[in-house]
Amino acid sequence: MDEDGKMTMCGDEEMEQLVNAMQTGAGDELALMERLLAAYPDDARLHFLKGSVLAAAGRPIEAHAALARAVELAPDFAIARFQLGFFELTSGEPARALATWEPLDGLPDGHYLHHFVTGLRHLIHDRFPAAIAALRAGIAANTENPPLNRDMQLLIDRSAEVSGEDGGQVAETSATSFFLDQFGARGTTH
Repeated sequence: MDEDGKMTMCGDEEMEQLVNAMQTGAGDELALMERLLAAYPDDARLHFLKGSVLAAAGRPIEAHAALARAVELAPDFAIARFQLGFFELTSGEPARALATWEPLDGLPDGHYLHHFVTGLRHLIHDRFPAAIAALRAGIAANTENPPLNRDMQLLIDRSAEVSGEDGGQVAETSATSFFLDQFGARGTTH
């Protein structure tokens, strides 16, 4: 916080430097992130990015803490809230994910995160056709976050396989094992 009690946020130039480091995968992104977090501890965007990097690196406890901190700092940061819930879901905590996503119900009906949450709720309850429809609607609406579309497409493909909608035999699976199989080993990518 500055002397007036306002939160100081990471500047555009520093944020661009961090995003570039993350995209090139040079290996110094966490060190840069930690330096920026030391300077801007109340910037929810930095905590969100840290959580995403840690999840992809297979460090779930630290990833959860960073994503939770992002949502704590900025409860209306919709993508951070979605990712926290998605992380909880892929960690085998569907009830916790559902609670995390509740505030996203206030998003407009056409918002891609609204569709994705609807689809994931259907998946939790093994309603695969409804899940597939909602996830497809989310992908169609999402022009902001292509990596998230790839994750949702993986879920659509797996849902079609599990439900027999791909023309194959219906597989016996629970929603929890479905998510753990799909994302548990690698974490989320955002």
